[in-house]
Amino acid sequence: MDKATSLVTGANGHLGNNLVRLLLSEGITTRASVRNPAQRAPFAGLDCEVVRADLLDKASMERAFAGVSQLYAVGAAFKMWARNPRKEIYETNVQGTQNLFEAAAACGVQDIVYVSSVAALDFTQLPARESNGYNRDRRNWYYNSKNDSDQLALELGAKYGIRTVLVLPSAMIGGEAHQLSYSNRLVWQILQGEIPVDTNITLNWIDVKDVALGAYQAMQKGRNGERYILANERHHSLQESVQLAAEQYPELRLKTPKRVPKAVLYIVASLMELQSKLTRKEPQLQRQYLDMFYGLKQDYNISKAREELGFRPKPSRQALLEAFAYLKDEWQGSGVKD
Repeated sequence: MDKATSLVTGANGHLGNNLVRLLLSEGITTRASVRNPAQRAPFAGLDCEVVRADLLDKASMERAFAGVSQLYAVGAAFKMWARNPRKEIYETNVQGTQNLFEAAAACGVQDIVYVSSVAALDFTQLPARESNGYNRDRRNWYYNSKNDSDQLALELGAKYGIRTVLVLPSAMIGGEAHQLSYSNRLVWQILQGEIPVDTNITLNWIDVKDVALGAYQAMQKGRNGERYILANERHHSLQESVQLAAEQYPELRLKTPKRVPKAVLYIVASLMELQSKLTRKEPQLQRQYLDMFYGLKQDYNISKAREELGFRPKPSRQALLEAFAYLKDEWQGSGVKD
């Protein structure tokens, strides 16, 4: 299995690029698919073929998947807000999943590791685990897309006879970031002192390289039709995350954000959403986030991934410290506004 040709979709993204690097380090012939192959910076010095593939262009995927036996389906619309979220997020992810499996079947792909998200878990029982089922909250289009595309991937894998293993990462942070993901951007904002208040929304930090390794382990050992959480067991609050940065870098003089009542945050979110309609830019806070996540402890039972895949992530504290160091070294003074 190790010597089969592997393809990673979304290979210029945070997880995708780390996964490409891992596969190459294992001596695996690797093909990287992106929407725009002209953007070569993420692949500098890497001995991999870069090809074009778009989730909404099945023909492009069929060309990219030719001769591939193992496919890592990483590419997706990963954003929590859009001007037309149903079309830009939900339809892209669900239709993209349909197209990907149809193209894979046409090309004879044998194995797919499909990257879903902890967004597709039921949080009504904590710690969340795979066997709890799917997220019942339908207020957010990104969460809806991950719920529905997760189930669709399993259905299509069974339909086409493709071994399909799903992995569900939490908030991925850390190195080899050619642009700032949602999670890395929040870490960057912590370092910049841009967390004015604690919204009582927690994060489950996980090193992106551990997720890449978990996906590789899923390809090697994962059971067909199974889902595996790739996260840490315990959450971090924003207060704890800022305090850790303040301890590590006292010269930054970071202030611990104060907890603000939900009613006040709700008013602020309403105003930000109104402003967003005028500016057509993503609001920093939304009422639906507060409804879904305020006070939620994002803790996970990862025993299934640990026992079946050998998943051993570094503790979230260490992952966060290493992400701080990486972003300070690589992004300080860059003027990035991603």
